[in-house]
Amino acid sequence: MNHLRALEAHSVFILREAYSRIGRLGLLWSIGKDSTVLLWLAKKAFFGHCPFPFIHVDTSYKIPEMIGFRDEVVGRLGLELIVHQNKKALLEGMGPEKGRLVCCKALKTEALNDMTKTYGFDGLIVGVRRDEEGSRSKERVFSVRNVRDEWDYVNQAPELWGQFKTEFPKGHHVRVHPLLQWSEIDIWRYIEAEDIPVIDLYFSKNGERYRSLGCAPCTAKIKSEAKTVSDIIAELEKTNVSERAGRAQDQEDAYAMQKLRKDGYM
Repeated sequence: MNHLRALEAHSVFILREAYSRIGRLGLLWSIGKDSTVLLWLAKKAFFGHCPFPFIHVDTSYKIPEMIGFRDEVVGRLGLELIVHQNKKALLEGMGPEKGRLVCCKALKTEALNDMTKTYGFDGLIVGVRRDEEGSRSKERVFSVRNVRDEWDYVNQAPELWGQFKTEFPKGHHVRVHPLLQWSEIDIWRYIEAEDIPVIDLYFSKNGERYRSLGCAPCTAKIKSEAKTVSDIIAELEKTNVSERAGRAQDQEDAYAMQKLRKDGYM
């Protein structure tokens, strides 16, 4: 519990630092476990009130239960929600059959970059973790994107002794990562400790469950009998399979995520 409370306190500090130093902020909510924990932390950081909108970049290919869970949580908590799509690409027939990286670029990266400019965000709070995927391990807590929404992962400001660079040139925006130091099992232990409601796609039905959530055509279930949060924690303590093993875009190219994230993907 001391470990979890230390992680919680650090994340709350980052959220408050972002709110005090960056202009217009939004929180990216993918409806998965990490961004749902981030929602919970935001409510703690601001005493039950979230002072910025929640953003869902909707590809139109999400697992239907995710949309139902999103709308239920928004209604129950009274959140301000922005749903944004790359409607032009969808009207032109964009989908996974065009190539998964092509589809992700159009429906996620381009949609996210367009949303940032459309709504005038100076910063986006994102629930990524360093242990989740290789390119994310290179991130900073406060990570700048230039006027073309590009991430220069080679040339980043150092973050030593909890000192963060929060001032950036005009036209740039900042990605804020309060969960970078968390691990997958930290997330589930915190969900258990705080009794956080999460979507039931994570729990086993007929011997299968989702470990990572994304678009329905590109996200596979894993074999699992984990029906509770405690079961998931016990399973993670023994597994040597990567969290994103069921995400098809990761299998298409060894550097898929780094290529997408360089251009602005979350």
